[in-house]
Amino acid sequence: MLTGRNILLGISGGIAAYKTPHLVRLLKKKGAQVQVLATASALKFVSELSLSTVSEASVFNDIFESNHDDRSDRTLHITLGEWADAMLVAPATANTIARLSAGFCDDMLSLSFITLRPGKPVLLVPAMDGNMYESASVQRNLSVLARQGCHILEPESGPLASGQCGLGRMPEPETIADALEKVLAVRSESALNGKTVLVTAGPTREKIDDVRFLSNYSSGKMGFAIANEAARRGAVVRLVTGPVTLPTPPGVERFDVESADEMLETSRQFFDDCDLFIGAAAVADYRPLAPVSGKVKKNEAEMHLRLIRNPDILATFSAGRRAGQIAVGFALETNGGLDYARKKLQDKKLDLVAFNIYDRRTSGFEIDTNVLTLLNRDGQITELPLLSKQEAAGRLLDTVETLLFR
Repeated sequence: MLTGRNILLGISGGIAAYKTPHLVRLLKKKGAQVQVLATASALKFVSELSLSTVSEASVFNDIFESNHDDRSDRTLHITLGEWADAMLVAPATANTIARLSAGFCDDMLSLSFITLRPGKPVLLVPAMDGNMYESASVQRNLSVLARQGCHILEPESGPLASGQCGLGRMPEPETIADALEKVLAVRSESALNGKTVLVTAGPTREKIDDVRFLSNYSSGKMGFAIANEAARRGAVVRLVTGPVTLPTPPGVERFDVESADEMLETSRQFFDDCDLFIGAAAVADYRPLAPVSGKVKKNEAEMHLRLIRNPDILATFSAGRRAGQIAVGFALETNGGLDYARKKLQDKKLDLVAFNIYDRRTSGFEIDTNVLTLLNRDGQITELPLLSKQEAAGRLLDTVETLLFR
């Protein structure tokens, strides 16, 4: 998987940096081209000469180094992100992890991370004292980076530089190289690689007046997890989302909307081009017939709203889709409801329905886990266990890939 691949290797300032010349040689032996990006602290643990010798390339550290003076290097911080097929940061210290999660970019490592072309995989290899690694701050920052699509190779247990023994050791170069190959293999072997995927996510807001609306509790987490996983597998992903506070997944093109009408009109632009449409949005079923400009005053004891049906986005796509396009929907109930999911599958002519129960604890809106039951048009039922929404997205797309292969 590494033959002919361009790899950015970021090295930060931890004692484990002494292993990186061997890591570079191993990546080169596997056929990769390696460009080393070292922090100033890293070069106190391993020499620039060693790294440049084994990589057969200059080591970049400072954005304004003199060896960037020729015309081709004036935008090196941009061109490296375009050149790379993947980025590996090993060791990733607590400081570097914090800087990457916060978006700081004042050296070549952090700047290249920011400018890495969307969809390119990033593998982080944390290495530090065990108490540091398990601290709330480091775990929070790793969680932020994982949600952005970064892959995390967990540290190993063993003797540490502090003299203690515990979790925090950087894995050996062979383990790191294998992990990088696996990250790249997921993308290359996926049936979604190169496919165009359209995902809707989040709630819609239906205007009552200029300060009030009808909506629901959807957080968008499931739809965003699906978009993130599809992009990780190499798909071209367009995400049409209602009002949510989630960051855009790496490699995903995002379109923000409010109402069901806006979601339909924005999604409709991409119906013809997509190979796969996943309707994960919780679209409001109804909207006020006559929204009011300004604010409705609190004058009467009762307020009457006349509602009309919203357009059915998933059914609209499914009714006009061409041969080979796949349509996936979600069905949510507060209890039972598999018969409702089957009816939705048939009525909307879908290929797959993901059914879940909204229990406010483990499955449904606003939380980070879900329990899905997948029903396909051949009558096959797959019951998934309680999973994080990111894991559930992966299992859902595994099933979708079998439909694409078929």
